[in-house]
Amino acid sequence: MRILSSDMTEGAPAEGCEKRGEITLIAETLDDLWHLRHLIEPGDIVVAVTYRSEERRVDRIRPKKAEKKPVKLSIRVKEVEFQKFSRRLRVKGIIEHGLEDETGSHHTINVETQMKITIIKECWKKHHIARLNRATERGYEVPVILLTIEEGEAVAGMLHQYGVDEIFSVKGSSGKRVAGETRKEFFGEVLSQLKQAIASSGEHTSVIVAGPGFIKDEFLAFMRERAPEITARKENISSIGTSGFLELLKRGILGKMIAEERLSREIRMFDKLLEEISKGDRGKAAYGIDDVERCVKLGAVETLLLSDDILMSDDETLRKRVENIMHIAEQTKSEVIILSTEFEPGKRLSRLCGVAALLRFNVND
Repeated sequence: MRILSSDMTEGAPAEGCEKRGEITLIAETLDDLWHLRHLIEPGDIVVAVTYRSEERRVDRIRPKKAEKKPVKLSIRVKEVEFQKFSRRLRVKGIIEHGLEDETGSHHTINVETQMKITIIKECWKKHHIARLNRATERGYEVPVILLTIEEGEAVAGMLHQYGVDEIFSVKGSSGKRVAGETRKEFFGEVLSQLKQAIASSGEHTSVIVAGPGFIKDEFLAFMRERAPEITARKENISSIGTSGFLELLKRGILGKMIAEERLSREIRMFDKLLEEISKGDRGKAAYGIDDVERCVKLGAVETLLLSDDILMSDDETLRKRVENIMHIAEQTKSEVIILSTEFEPGKRLSRLCGVAALLRFNVND
């Protein structure tokens, strides 16, 4: 994400606010659009150049084809929707400035990569600033494709800051014909899909080929013969697909390929939470807003885990309560980790309750 200008002042118009003001930026990648999904909230003002159709009639019979003209609009945000497959962010709201005859009407700004927008907030909170800083830091050195493969099936995903998106899957026969023709056909289709994925993401894309058994080794040999220009490393994992992606991230083997290990850490933290919960009263864990709030007030919370959707809840009372828990946690030197609901650990935490904690000591003792 590229920041073009910033005009924010210190001061708290409301409790929990760090700053107020505006920032103008350009989202350069799909990951940047995802970050904007969590920065732009109902009540904010978003300013962007959008295109509006202007129909002119040259006579009563034949209207001239509508022309689209650029118009700078300001809208008061009502809803934000991240569409990763169409690679855009839909910001819906009410027009405040730009078209005098349409002020007060509904409009949607489709934010795409390389598009300049301005975000105006009355309240920039600490987690907003932290996310903005993370989004402007350099992320991955190169795009990374995770190809998981076993006999007769392959699933590939593209690594993003918010998680792993599946980009293709191939199924073939697990049987062997003479000279291994069935396997060669399967490998050929996987390689064809992989080449297309690399072409879409850039020639410097890194590839990890992982899976159980020896099929990955055979595929690597096949790929090096047919496509020597593709460089790849191999890893052993116990399963393929989503569980295989999680296994790769959990083990932290992508550390050299990712500038930050946030995803790996989220998985490890959530697994640790489940492990402590499974111990019952002996475990050093809390979940659910009432239990976590009690523990944070006791100073017992070591790590506070939140699903990102709870910070954008339509329930203002719930949202403020969670923000107060975050504030107390920071005062008591607790670590606060916000898990993305675009990725499996965040989804599971959201289904669990959205708020959980790893504790410094067992509050039941």
